[in-house]
Amino acid sequence: MTDALQTRSLRLHDPEYRGFASDNYAGVHPEVLEAVAAANGGHQVSYGEDVYTEHLHEVFAQHFGAGVQVFPVFNGTGANVTALQSMLPRWGAVVCARTAHINTDENGAPERIGGLKLLHVETPDGKLTPGLIDQEAWGWGDEHRAQPLAVSITQTTELGTAYSADEIRAIADHVHERGMLLHMDGARISNAAAALDAPFGAFTTDAGVDLLSFGGTKNGLLFGEAIVVLNPAASDGLHYLRKMNMQLASKMRFVSAQLIALLSPGADGEPLYLSSARHANAMAQRLRASLEGLDGIEFTQETQSNGVFAILPPGVADRLRRSFRFYDWDAARREVRWMCAFDTTEADIDAFAAAVKAELAAL
Repeated sequence: MTDALQTRSLRLHDPEYRGFASDNYAGVHPEVLEAVAAANGGHQVSYGEDVYTEHLHEVFAQHFGAGVQVFPVFNGTGANVTALQSMLPRWGAVVCARTAHINTDENGAPERIGGLKLLHVETPDGKLTPGLIDQEAWGWGDEHRAQPLAVSITQTTELGTAYSADEIRAIADHVHERGMLLHMDGARISNAAAALDAPFGAFTTDAGVDLLSFGGTKNGLLFGEAIVVLNPAASDGLHYLRKMNMQLASKMRFVSAQLIALLSPGADGEPLYLSSARHANAMAQRLRASLEGLDGIEFTQETQSNGVFAILPPGVADRLRRSFRFYDWDAARREVRWMCAFDTTEADIDAFAAAVKAELAAL
């Protein structure tokens, strides 16, 4: 490598460092990088008229059913806001869990950018039920109240729990009977598929979901998500809204190429999304099993996907963070969240578990 190329490719981080704060911390899966490189070179029509985006529709149809429409976008917040906007009139409101990403981590974008009212309810595990939805699904025809016309669920939830296909079908039937629509925030939909050991269609299209925000960044993509229209009657104007919301990529082939790589079978016949998500989930299970039963630690949620939620004794989290970064989930009760990714190794888990054990033993 020449001196000039070495300067342009300067590495500024330690590639051996691992944290447990977010699956967004992980790098890009090597097969995804290969897909981006393969899509490079030459000219392709911009703004989605390229051959990769055309093929992407065929790939998504294999997983979600014929006739689905796919709109690649830059990020999850953009996917959620744009999808929900396309489902609702200006006076529409969305029922969601209090912990939903659209309510807690998108800086008011659904309301300030999307012009939507969020009606959130408390849940014990991040999952909505028909009964919980009914706490806010009322007041239709009342001009003084934003009209609850959609429900948004997250799969897997922000608490790491997964909806079963039957639970989603029950929600879909319930909201459809009330003239409402069902949106799924699938930021970690691959982890859900791995946890449920089910194809995407079983708990989306077949379960009555109308519109999906399909996540890729948390499962090995460089960037990029997609809005997937499962019920064409539930969405309108996405071609325009995507541009209005600054989510239309000019070089869309590089988003589409990544999603194709994620959803396509590898040499072993298993799609990359599934092998990566299974691994991340397995690492979370390994971490929990390593710490289960220790004095001083209390797990607060079932570990169903790639996140572990626990309460630690005073001071322990801050001391651990000197070597391993992770976030408080509820600082008031010392609850933390540990996330695993496609590139988390058994050695990473064992080193972190040993550090937790040492801190607890020193109390």
